Amino acid sequence: MPAKSKAQQMAAGAALAAKKGDKKKSELKGASRSMEKSMSEEELHDMASTKRKGKPEHASSS
Repeated sequence: MPAKSKAQQMAAGAALAAKKGDKKKSELKGASRSMEKSMSEEELHDMASTKRKGKPEHASSS
């Protein structure tokens, strides 16, 4: 599943780093913390590897 915004892509990258052990899980906040708990490493990789070009900073709520 590709990321819908730059913020979502960056949060997935942080969650992936924690899942792999490159970053402490205690350093995660907000969306990245919940992503780390609820998504597999493969799902996080797919979302984190999404190209940022043309993506909004934040996804719209509507």
